[in-house]
Amino acid sequence: MRLHHLEITAFGPFADTVRVDFDELSDAGLFLLSGATGAGKTSVLDAVCFALYGDVPGDRNTAKRLRCDQAGPGVAPRVVLEATLGARRFRIERSPLWERPKLRGEGTTTQQSSVTLAERVDGEWRHLSSRLDETGHLISHLVGMTVTQFTQVAMLPQGRFQTFLRSRSEDRHAVLQQLFRTGRFADVERWLRDRRVRLRRAGDEAHQRVADLVSRVSETAESPLPGDWDIRDLTLPAADGQLGAWAGALHDDAARSLVEGREAAADAATAEATLRGTLAEARALHERLAGHLAAEAEHDRLVAAADEAADTGRRVSLAQRASGVAPLLRLRDQARDQRDRLAADVDLLEVRDRDQVAVGVETSLEEAARVRSLRPAATRLAEATTELGGWHQRQAQVTRETHELRLQSRLAAIDQQVRLLREHRSVSHRIDVARTAWHTARESALTLHESLLSLREARLDSMAGEIALALAVGACCPVCGSAEHPHKAQPSFDAPDAAAEKAALRAVDDAKATEHLRDLEVRDLVAARDRLTEALGEVTLDELQSQRADVEAELAPLAASRGGRAGASRPPDPAQLDEQLRALDRRSAEAAARIDGLTTECTDLRATLDRALAGTDCPDLDALLATHEAQLASGRAALRALDALAIARSTHDEARGALERASAEAGFDSPEAAAAAVLPEAEVERLTRAVRTHEQRLAAVREVLGAPGADELTSALPPDLPPLVEAHADALAALARTRGKVEHVVVRVTRLAALQAQLESALRSWAPLREDLEVTVRLAAFVEGKAPDNRLKMRLSAYVLAYRLGQVVAAANQRLASMSDQRYSLVHTGDRGAGETRGGLSLLVRDDWSGETRDPATLSGGETFVVSLALALGLADVITHEVGGAALDTLFVDEGFGSLDADTLDDVMDTLDALRDGGRVVGVVSHVAELRDRIPTQLVVTKSRSGSTVALRR
Repeated sequence: MRLHHLEITAFGPFADTVRVDFDELSDAGLFLLSGATGAGKTSVLDAVCFALYGDVPGDRNTAKRLRCDQAGPGVAPRVVLEATLGARRFRIERSPLWERPKLRGEGTTTQQSSVTLAERVDGEWRHLSSRLDETGHLISHLVGMTVTQFTQVAMLPQGRFQTFLRSRSEDRHAVLQQLFRTGRFADVERWLRDRRVRLRRAGDEAHQRVADLVSRVSETAESPLPGDWDIRDLTLPAADGQLGAWAGALHDDAARSLVEGREAAADAATAEATLRGTLAEARALHERLAGHLAAEAEHDRLVAAADEAADTGRRVSLAQRASGVAPLLRLRDQARDQRDRLAADVDLLEVRDRDQVAVGVETSLEEAARVRSLRPAATRLAEATTELGGWHQRQAQVTRETHELRLQSRLAAIDQQVRLLREHRSVSHRIDVARTAWHTARESALTLHESLLSLREARLDSMAGEIALALAVGACCPVCGSAEHPHKAQPSFDAPDAAAEKAALRAVDDAKATEHLRDLEVRDLVAARDRLTEALGEVTLDELQSQRADVEAELAPLAASRGGRAGASRPPDPAQLDEQLRALDRRSAEAAARIDGLTTECTDLRATLDRALAGTDCPDLDALLATHEAQLASGRAALRALDALAIARSTHDEARGALERASAEAGFDSPEAAAAAVLPEAEVERLTRAVRTHEQRLAAVREVLGAPGADELTSALPPDLPPLVEAHADALAALARTRGKVEHVVVRVTRLAALQAQLESALRSWAPLREDLEVTVRLAAFVEGKAPDNRLKMRLSAYVLAYRLGQVVAAANQRLASMSDQRYSLVHTGDRGAGETRGGLSLLVRDDWSGETRDPATLSGGETFVVSLALALGLADVITHEVGGAALDTLFVDEGFGSLDADTLDDVMDTLDALRDGGRVVGVVSHVAELRDRIPTQLVVTKSRSGSTVALRR
C-alpha cells in the first residue's frame, strides 16, 4: 500500500480544504509531521484511516463528531485519498455523518455518511461503488488488514505500546486477540463453558426427576430409603445400579403380598357364603311361622266383624237406589233458595209496576247521552285553561331572563373595566422598572465606552512593543522596512493587545444594544398605558366595585329563583347579547298573542257548560252524568230483578214435580225418605271397599290356613336369628377388610410397576449426561487454565497468543539490540506476574549489562520509549507476515521522541532510516525541536482561530 494524495475539507481541525502530496514526500523517504500541540498532526493520520475504513483510530471513533466546528454552516466534511492498493490505484472519497442546515425552513437535519470509490484504468477514473459495506469489504481485502491491525502496523501509536508493554496478562490478552483474530479459540473456551453450564443444568434436572421418582417409590411402598443414601445426591447409587435394584425389590415384595392377600380373600368369601345360606334358611322358617300365626289372628278378627259387614252392605244398597233421586233433590232446593232470595231483593226495591220502571230507564238513557256530547267541550276548556297558565309562566320567564341578561351584560362590562384598571396599574409599575433598567444600561454603556477609549490610548502607547513581538527572524519591519532589529521594543507586562481591544469594543456594542432594547421597551409600555387611560376615562376602582356589588345584589334573587348563582351565564360579546335580546322579544310577543286567543276560547266554552248545568245541583258535567247514569243503573236493576223473580218461581214448581215422580219410581214412600237414604259418593265408595276388603281378607286367610304343611308349623319352634345375623356380619366385615387390603396392594403394585419403569427411563437418560458432564468439566477446566494438569494456569486462547507474542518478541529484539546498543532484550515468559491468576503472556526486560531480568515498569521514560518502539515495529512485522506479507510503502510513527537523549535518538533514527529500504516512506509525528533539525523534509500543521492549515517545508 502506498499513499499518493490526501485532501481534507471541514474534517477535524481543518476548516478549509488542505492537501498533502505524499508523492512529493516520497522523494525524501523520511519526513516529519510537526506542529504545536492540538494543531492536528494526529488528525492527518485520522483522515487517512477514515478514508480507507470509515473509522478513526482509538477512542476518537466513539465520539462520532468528525466535522470541523470552524467550517461554514453548509460546508460538508470530506476526505479524498488516492492510494495504490495491490498494484491498483484507487481514489476514495468519504463524508462522515453530520448535521447540515435544512433546505427549507430553519434548523438542521442529519446527513448520512457516504463513500465514492473509483479506480484509475488507462488514465481515466472509473466509478466502482457508492455503497459503504461493499467499499469496506473491497478495501479491507486489498489492504489485507482490519482497521485495528492497520492502525497498529501503519500508524505505530507509541503511547499505546507503552501501555501494552506494562499491562497485565489479561489486558495484553485482549489486545493480541483483537490483532491476531484468535477469537475462535476464545469461542471454544466459551462453548465448553456454556456446554458445562447446560450439561450441569440438564444433569440437575435429570437428578431432580430421579429424586422425585425415588421419593414417590418410597412413599408408595411405605419403605424408607437405605440409611447411607442422601436424596439430595443420588449419583453414586445411580451409577452402580443400586437404585434400580432397590425399586425392583420393593415391587417384588408388593407382588408377593398381593398373592397372599388374594388367597385370604378367597377363604373369607367361602366362609361368608356358607353363613349367608344358613341365615337365609333360618329367615325363611321364621317368616313362615310369623305368617301362620298372623293368619290365625286375622281369621278370628274377620269372623267377629261379619255382622257389621252385613249392615254396611244393606246401607250401601239403599244409598245406591237413592243416588238417582239426589240430583233432583239438590235442584229443588236450589230453585227454592233462588226464589226466596229474589223475592227479598224485589221487596227492597219497593217497585211493583214493570212498565213504569221501563219508561224511567228510557228517560235516563237520553239525558246521559246529551251530557256525554258536552264532555269534549269540558275537556277542551281544561286543556285551554292549563295551556293559558303555561303561557303566562313563559311570558314571566321571558321577562325575568331579559332582565337577568341585561344585568349580566352590565356585570361583564364592569369586570372588563376592572381588568383594564388593574392592567393600567401593572403597566405603570413595569414602566418604572423598565426606566430604571434603561438608566442602568445607559450608565453601563457610557462606562464601557470610556474604558474602550482608555484601552485604545494604552494600546497606542505600547504599539512599538506589539509590533516588535510580531517580527519574525529575517522578516522586514513593517514600519522602517529594515531586516535587522538590533534593539526591539519590549512591551510592558500589562500592555493591551488587539484581542483586548476587540473584546472591549464588543462589550460596548453589546451595552449599546441593551440600552436600545430597554429604551424600546419603555416606549412600548408608555404607549400601552396611554391606550388604557383613554379606554378607562375617569372611573375609579371603588366606583366599579360599588357598581358591581349593586348588580350582583340585583342578580342574586334571580339566580336563587332558578337554583343557580349570580353571573353564572354571561354573554360572550355584544353581538351575541343583542341576538339573545331579540330572541327574547320574539318569544314575549308570541306568548302575548297566544294568551289572547286562549282567553277568548275559554270564555266561550265556559258559557256553553254553564247553560247545560243550569237548574241542577251538580257542580260540573261529570257529576251530572254520574246522576243520570245512577238513575239508569237503578232502573235497569229493578227490571232485571222482576224478570228473574218470575223465572225463579216457574223453575221451583217444575223441580218439585220431577222430584216426587223420581222418589216413587225408586221405591221410596216420599222425597224425604229418599233424602234420608242418600249418602255422599265418597262415603258409598268407602263402605263398598270395606265390604269387599272384608270378603277378600277372609278368603285369603282361609287359603293360608288350609295350605299344605300348615299343621307342621303349629308345632315347630322359631329359629334364633340374632346369633346367625351377627356371625354373618362378622364374616362379611372380614371379607370387606380382606378385599380392601387386596385392592390397596393392587394399586401399590400397579404404581410401583409404573414408577419402576419411569425410574429406569430417567436413569437411562441421566447416565449419558453424567458422563458428558464429567468429560466437559475436565476439558473446560483445562482450557480455562484451572485444572491441576495445566501447570501454567494458561487458557487455550492465551496459549495460542503466547506463540504469537513469542514471534513479536523475537522480531522486536532484532531492532531493540541496535537501538539500545546491545543492552536490552525482551523476554516472553509463561509464568504468572504479580497479582495475576493466569500466566502465558507476561513480558520481562533482560539487561545484558547486568545480566538481570526485570519488570518493564522499572524502565526510565526514554528506555520505555525505545523498548515500546521496538515492540511496535516487531508487532508490525508479525502482523504483516500474518496477513500474507502485504507491502506497506507508507508508515507513520507517532510521538514519544522527546524522552530520548542524543545518542539514543541517533540509534532510533538509524532504525527508522532502515525502514525506508525498498522505497518505503516513513513519517515521524512529533513536535520535538531537535527532530526539526534532523529531518529536513517537514509537513507542518499550524493552528489558528479559523482552523488549522498544512504546509510542506524542505
